[in-house]
Amino acid sequence: MQLTQEKPDLSAYLAADEVVDHHHPLVREVAADLAKTSADTYAYARAAFEYVRDAIPHSQDTGRMEVPWRASDVLRERTGICTAKSHALAALLRAEDIPTGFCYQRLRDDNTSGYSLHGLVAVRLDGAWHRQDPRGNLPDGVDAQFAIGEERLAWPVDPECNEVDYPVLYAEPSPVALRALKEARDRLHLWQTYPAEL
Repeated sequence: MQLTQEKPDLSAYLAADEVVDHHHPLVREVAADLAKTSADTYAYARAAFEYVRDAIPHSQDTGRMEVPWRASDVLRERTGICTAKSHALAALLRAEDIPTGFCYQRLRDDNTSGYSLHGLVAVRLDGAWHRQDPRGNLPDGVDAQFAIGEERLAWPVDPECNEVDYPVLYAEPSPVALRALKEARDRLHLWQTYPAEL
């Protein structure tokens, strides 16, 4: 998929803020641990992706009710929904000076018979952007992998079902998704207020 940068300056995709708090001691600690065993930038990016995908389960899969949204909180609590996990991955990648942006999909939501916004990231390696989906794999065929070139996302969109790949690469998380995360009392409340689209 052809991605369009929201902001032309790559420094925007390295910035720290309230959500992507990559200067936080816990983010720095996890990043340093991952960097110790990574031979190069590519190996580090893969290690960070696999850490967030595998070591931080999606809260829907485990039944956890917390709704962390700040990257350091996702790492500390070791849970989060797709967008929160994307915040954590972006922080780990930006902590090692790897430009990272936020991408979104509009996917069918079998639980509501409607749609739900799905969050992922794009990482800039080898002079190009590559989308990565740290949501977490499932035994029913969800098998997201770190990939450069051909995408290995959790869910490819189905245009016949009005699913959408949003082509814009954002430097900051979606305001509508972030507002829902911040205002949610717990995950069940979040599912009632979480946006279906950007």
